[in-house]
Amino acid sequence: MRVAFFGTPAYAVPTLDALVEAGHEVVTVVAQPDKPVGRGRKLQSPPVIERARALGLDTRQPRAVRTGRFPRRLAALDLDVGVVVAYGRILTAALLGAPRLGCVNGHGSLLPRWRGAAPIQWSILSGDAVTGVTTMQMDEGLDTGDMLLKRALDIGPDETAPQLAARMATLTAALIVETLDQLDTLTPVPQDPALATHARMLTKDDARLDFSRPAQALHDQVRALQPWPGAVCTLRGQPFKVKQTRVAEGEGPPGTALVAGSRLVIACGEGALEVLEGQLPGKKALPARDLVNGARIEPGEVFE
Repeated sequence: MRVAFFGTPAYAVPTLDALVEAGHEVVTVVAQPDKPVGRGRKLQSPPVIERARALGLDTRQPRAVRTGRFPRRLAALDLDVGVVVAYGRILTAALLGAPRLGCVNGHGSLLPRWRGAAPIQWSILSGDAVTGVTTMQMDEGLDTGDMLLKRALDIGPDETAPQLAARMATLTAALIVETLDQLDTLTPVPQDPALATHARMLTKDDARLDFSRPAQALHDQVRALQPWPGAVCTLRGQPFKVKQTRVAEGEGPPGTALVAGSRLVIACGEGALEVLEGQLPGKKALPARDLVNGARIEPGEVFE
């Protein structure tokens, strides 16, 4: 098939590779514009663009996709299908209709659960044991198109968002290729809007840990919010970043350090949370033993 691929982050790269390896003609690769990074604010291309250039593919990074000449230019490419994975922009009807067979999206959840920008994070944040990938025939809504194929994936009890995303990216690549192979025979299935949940974009406000909540909920929060916005609380009036945790046994006033020394266990509204790795201001992330000894954290100290 003659394919236009829309994707931006590293998550989308395995799908681009899979399309090429499957023998599809990737006519063009579309990603968001370069962005300034680092202290020098030097422009850097998205991972998908870097990979497309390495493969010798045509690349496009339009600043506007809803207006201007881009929809007409895409329509002139005689495309069979568009494939969209983590592109980061909503496509208009003109773009969706440019390829002969429309556009297929690989979404990181079992739709209609977790429509939206951060499905992987919200599946962990909500304590889901299972997630998956859905391919769908795109419409103008936010992940509201008719479903084509689904594959489920178990979420490990201590799995972080980056770890799950790596597995989901591989599954998405395989399911997109399978979907294109069967596109002429698949029967699209409408989503039930009554079952839909929304995975909104994360903000820095989501990082704050509330120790009045159950330990399991806080463990899920820490797992879900790596690497950004992270999970943070306050120790002695200073921010304390919590990098890795596990649920532990213990009781006490929420936020109180129950065990110190080689371990750091903090009481929660239900159960306790053991901090395995954390970070103090101006310091690198350290294992609990080094944190406790270096900061002289004693039982009874309060994390807020």
